[in-house]
Amino acid sequence: MDTEAMGSVEHRAAVHAALADTTRLRIVDLISVSDLSASEIGARVGVASNLLAHHLRALEGVGLITRRTSEGDRRRSYLRLVPAVLESLDPRPLAVPDRVVFVCTANSARSHLAAALWRRTSAIPAASAGTHPAAVIHPGAVAVAGRRALPLPRRRPRAAEEVLADGDLIVTVCDRAHEELSGVAGLHWSVPDPVAPGTEAAFDAAFDELAERVAALEPHLRTA
Repeated sequence: MDTEAMGSVEHRAAVHAALADTTRLRIVDLISVSDLSASEIGARVGVASNLLAHHLRALEGVGLITRRTSEGDRRRSYLRLVPAVLESLDPRPLAVPDRVVFVCTANSARSHLAAALWRRTSAIPAASAGTHPAAVIHPGAVAVAGRRALPLPRRRPRAAEEVLADGDLIVTVCDRAHEELSGVAGLHWSVPDPVAPGTEAAFDAAFDELAERVAALEPHLRTA
């Protein structure tokens, strides 16, 4: 089965359907670490041979398992998992941009933190901008970056129209900016504004969510 076919939405849906059964999930768990014969699998999961054959056909039908004839008695077959099929369940990778630009309203906290987190995580360049930039980076953003040992360049907030260019992947990190840029393609992270409450806990929560989202996005661009 070729990579393109494995990555299609239809095939991913078929694999999910094949795995939507507790017995099949137990089979996948077992053969993820050890090749097993059908009789060995049946003994471990406790199902009759005819029902086991049905489950194995379902898993084979989507390419999740393969069989290899024993070099010993030549009668039994050993089943093994095809890890690439499970890996294909991840969403398709995004096109690699020239740069990732994080945008919030004031470009004083979330967007600066997101860009700094991205620079620490990925080799793809990053920048930040605001739809209505403030005068300076918020002290709370500077403080949380210091607490988390994150290098945060003291760059002045900048307007989105000054920063955005062709080839950028725009990631809005606040709802207001996303709604103002509704006609611009990109990604949106609905991260609560830490500036409004202004507490250390609010900035810590925003930092943690941004770090989690950066970590989740980076593999999709790295493997594209």
